Amino acid sequence: MKSLLLQLQLVSYLNPYDSEKIKDPVASYKLLRRVRTEWLSIVDYAQKSLYKTFQTVLTYAQIPQGEDWRGAASGLIRLQEIYKLYPHNITKDTALTADEAYYVGLVAYSEEKFQLAFLWFLYSLERVTEYSTITKQELLHYLCSSAYHFGSLPVAIYFCQLHLNLDPDNDDVKVLLNLYKYLRSQRTSFPDIFTLSTESSKYETLCRGEIDERTSQRQRALSCRYSTGGGNPRLMYAPVKEEVEWDEPRIIRYHDIISDREIEILRNISRPLLSRAETTRGVSKNRTSQGVFLDESWNIVVSRVNQRIADITGLSQDSPEDLFVQNYGIGGRYEPHYDEWDGENGRIATFLIYMSDVEKGGATVFPTVGVALKPEKGSAVFWYNLHKNGNVDLQTQHAGCPVLRGNKWVANKWIHEFGQEFRRPCSLSYWE
Repeated sequence: MKSLLLQLQLVSYLNPYDSEKIKDPVASYKLLRRVRTEWLSIVDYAQKSLYKTFQTVLTYAQIPQGEDWRGAASGLIRLQEIYKLYPHNITKDTALTADEAYYVGLVAYSEEKFQLAFLWFLYSLERVTEYSTITKQELLHYLCSSAYHFGSLPVAIYFCQLHLNLDPDNDDVKVLLNLYKYLRSQRTSFPDIFTLSTESSKYETLCRGEIDERTSQRQRALSCRYSTGGGNPRLMYAPVKEEVEWDEPRIIRYHDIISDREIEILRNISRPLLSRAETTRGVSKNRTSQGVFLDESWNIVVSRVNQRIADITGLSQDSPEDLFVQNYGIGGRYEPHYDEWDGENGRIATFLIYMSDVEKGGATVFPTVGVALKPEKGSAVFWYNLHKNGNVDLQTQHAGCPVLRGNKWVANKWIHEFGQEFRRPCSLSYWE
């Protein structure tokens, strides 16, 4: 069971207002938790029934498991890391209870992200009520431990002392408090656990929309045109809208190349078939999405889209991969990578179709050149992964930013080298 797939299934049962709320990652996390809690209550009552039909329904029902909660919480943590968010930022539209925030903190703690864990435990402490299952003593224990592991000893001592005030007979806390005081005396400076670091990779900077002004000026100088795909008869009377997003490497965006109806069909076909993205080494940790390959036998729309890609790019479809439809859930992202793989029939080019708009986040970024492309429903971006000499174009390293708010659907078409000999001839020059 995967949290993203559950989100997609649950949305179909919600009214329009709730469907809108599911775009909020915090609301999605709360929904998964609520569904499991309430469903377990239903199971408890149904198992007492004498009707065997109820037992059969329970057997086939799919409900959120522990890994689904953990996956959703981990997604929230990724959003914090990339977009530099504090718990009160990310929960601005949907507040969490003390218990819900505590679990997010536990996941961050288990991933050794102690500063984020500390901030979530602090958020939880502020919201503890008489109805909370988590206690102040437990939260103070983790606040103390998180601060210690982060290296902020004065803060660790402060929360250990608060813990000891509530539980004066706790010998373990006394031992830790004395240890932290001794360690503090050996040092003079400590990191600020309350303030998130502003240091970022180029990938993270682009995801937040912080594009270099020189890049913006260069993009404004690029052009748009109507294209016939090099004189393709199918496009002579219906040319496509082509926009040059970047010149080196050449990244092209094609607007309005797939209709809303075609997108709806592809989504409906894919939704029940989605599974966690995998690599040759198993489930991918760098790509947190779910996807499915669709061959042309699934629906005529798949065949139509493949033909449209061939017409636009002018590349042969003799040896491509099937259309790969993906959906990104809470904090869904794909870290910097190259599409080209080792092999004699590598991926010469990538055609990426955006099948949804994304309210916040979800951009496709190229860290090496500093370009960020925002998803636009119905458009597609295209680039070559290989130079004409067959070498990998190192400037095509790209990534999918985490979805901060919204629902991201894309379809990838990876086009391979075989069949392109006369359409994109090789070069003998090392520089081409």
